[in-house]
Amino acid sequence: MRKYTPKDNVQAKAKYTDRFWVAPQVPREPVEEEHFAASLDAVKKEVTVHDAYMERGQLVIHISPEDNIATLRILKDSCGYAMCSELSAVDYLARDGEFEIFYQLLNLNEAKRIRVVTRIKEDQAIESIVPLYDMAKFAEREMYDMFGIRVNNHPYLKRIIMPDDWEGHPLRKTYPLQGDEFAAWYEVDKIFGKEYRDVIGPELRDPARIDRYDTQRFARIGHEVPFGADPSLVDETETPIEYSSAPLSDYNKGPHKVLDKRK
Repeated sequence: MRKYTPKDNVQAKAKYTDRFWVAPQVPREPVEEEHFAASLDAVKKEVTVHDAYMERGQLVIHISPEDNIATLRILKDSCGYAMCSELSAVDYLARDGEFEIFYQLLNLNEAKRIRVVTRIKEDQAIESIVPLYDMAKFAEREMYDMFGIRVNNHPYLKRIIMPDDWEGHPLRKTYPLQGDEFAAWYEVDKIFGKEYRDVIGPELRDPARIDRYDTQRFARIGHEVPFGADPSLVDETETPIEYSSAPLSDYNKGPHKVLDKRK
């Protein structure tokens, strides 16, 4: 967990940075505050705590995966942590052969936070916390969709972002940034059929690329092609992109005023 750094002046930073630089570990401190110490003692009476420490003003507890329900129930019923604000996973398969699952809990009355962390193997499942926190209905589905982590006894465990027949899990570190071969042909196969692959070609996965003359003219305001119409029948001559050649000094002329202070 790293401290948030404001990015107000990103333009002043160097364009190229050391890609191999590793951020230093956030200092871990002993659990001394009365509220967190009492919450930790309550948990230790029921389950085995592998590690516990303070990090950025909040308590972090490491437990076994089979103890997630018992731990969260104690923190909710006995310690006032009525809200689970976030739950998800981190892919450590390449390094440790495990996923790290975390639950971020919030005590609204005392404005305190506790992070419960556990580890599971790739082929291991975790118990659903929906009986304790309703927000887990969507969060656990997203974890299943993005990481492929199975959640036992979830009321409706299916993909929530990707299509039901999608192959792979996009938030795993082994998933290609621009998608794999399946992703490149998915929409072509679904809409037109595999026999049209040679005609249409693979889907362009570059998010920065905008084609002004795409199939439906989505990027050409005022020149959109009706759905299902043949773009070749639209009377539109292809025009090159033109850029302004006026010097910057021309933009400083005119009836404008530079404000000394924001209103």
